[in-house]
Amino acid sequence: MTIGRPENTSEPEEGVVLTAEQAKSRRARNIAIGVAVALFVALFYFVTIVKLGGNVVPRTG
Repeated sequence: MTIGRPENTSEPEEGVVLTAEQAKSRRARNIAIGVAVALFVALFYFVTIVKLGGNVVPRTG
């Protein structure tokens, strides 16, 4: 089962063609979003570690 365009058509692909400036802007925006998400994840990780503190490993004895 094939979804999308058939492979044997001779028509050019349709869609948006970005200029070099638009592609560069999109890449910069994607990198900024990736860095922001990574910082957000790191923030949650460190806040979790600080809140748990020494309670991560139960003490026996």
